[in-house]
Amino acid sequence: MMNRNRICTAVLGAAALLLAPALLAQVDPNAGAGGGMGTGPAAGTPGATGSTNAQTAQSGSMRDSMGAPGEVGQQLLDKQFVRTAAEDGLADVKLGTLATQKGGPEVKTLAQTLVDDHTAMNKDMAAVADSLGVMLPKKLNKDEQAEYDKLNGLSGKDFDTEYLTYIVKAHWTKLHAFYMEASVAADPGLQSEVVKSMMTMHQHLGLIAKTATAEGITLPPRPPRPTAPPTTAAKK
Repeated sequence: MMNRNRICTAVLGAAALLLAPALLAQVDPNAGAGGGMGTGPAAGTPGATGSTNAQTAQSGSMRDSMGAPGEVGQQLLDKQFVRTAAEDGLADVKLGTLATQKGGPEVKTLAQTLVDDHTAMNKDMAAVADSLGVMLPKKLNKDEQAEYDKLNGLSGKDFDTEYLTYIVKAHWTKLHAFYMEASVAADPGLQSEVVKSMMTMHQHLGLIAKTATAEGITLPPRPPRPTAPPTTAAKK
């Protein structure tokens, strides 16, 4: 039984490592359901995803400064990732719920899908957090609260444009962060959850692009892909 568990864990880890880069490679704003993203300037705040970007940069900086962390170091980075992912997931639900109330018909439909999916993702991530002993946030951080307040003050086309612009940037940033984490996560349960979440976010990007096309809203172009992270094998 011990050998079987070890084999299953090894197979899961290997599958995640192989699948993560393939998933990111598939994500293309010019593909996906309902048409591609525009490449013109986006309406809304250019720094709308400042919180997520800052946290991702901090995590990347920690990895760079530490080099290839040992098992204990990676476990600490995993916990930081889980907390940030949970914080962003909470924002997805809060902002999506607001969009189901204030958005146009197409945006409301999209927002409800995102609320449902991210609620389920948050629940699964909470189980991982519990296993790792991570305390999850209960409210939006400062930047995400500022975006919520900004959206709450908008209506009509202005609301739809700002919401779609914000969430597409946030999804790209999170997808990149999840891609990096999938290749280095020390915990098999976290690694599996990360890969599953990447699939869902990939689908969301297609839905966001489709909704933007239907509403005549130009979205920002896809950001550059991140540098490939070191593999688990390379760290040993």
